[in-house]
Amino acid sequence: MGLWNRVFAAVYDPMVARAERAGIADARRELLAGARGRVLEIGAGTGLNVEHYPPGTDVTYTEPDPHMAKRLRARGVDVVEAGAERLPFADDSFDTVVSTLVFCTVPDVAASLREIRRVLAPGGRLLFLEHVRAAPGSKLERWQDRLHGPWHALACGCNCNRDLLASLAAGSFSVDELRSESWRFMLPIVRPVVIGAAS
Repeated sequence: MGLWNRVFAAVYDPMVARAERAGIADARRELLAGARGRVLEIGAGTGLNVEHYPPGTDVTYTEPDPHMAKRLRARGVDVVEAGAERLPFADDSFDTVVSTLVFCTVPDVAASLREIRRVLAPGGRLLFLEHVRAAPGSKLERWQDRLHGPWHALACGCNCNRDLLASLAAGSFSVDELRSESWRFMLPIVRPVVIGAAS
């Protein structure tokens, strides 16, 4: 983890504050209302979801970046410093796994989904809120591919052009609920968003 990771963690909350007020916070709250039983949040970052869980929700937070994890702990929660590709939990440990703006940065999406499947108990669900690849053949999709390199460097490993729904299908997840949106308050290359649940 380099100096830019430390700086990025320090400026992340103020950097996204306007977008949170414009709609992300409401989307988080609506998604997390569906969390049930034992909950695992992967890539919890600085902890912007913490205040949006229903009272009494039993949440285990993971975050691999130590600078983000430090800020997450400052919100008064315990943090397991682990990436989604290697979760240090037993099989069938959780009823709900939560991912918000995480799959864009995990180094290996397929491995992360395998781990999520492993730790989810029978009948468990993955709740997700992620920015994704634009519609095939669209002008925005082409711009996402063109700008992928500089964006990846600037945004600490974020990939603006990942197709999460295709990855879920390849990982044998069934999407039970899905809403697609275009967040006008975000930069164009990260405007396409999917929100939903998979089992």
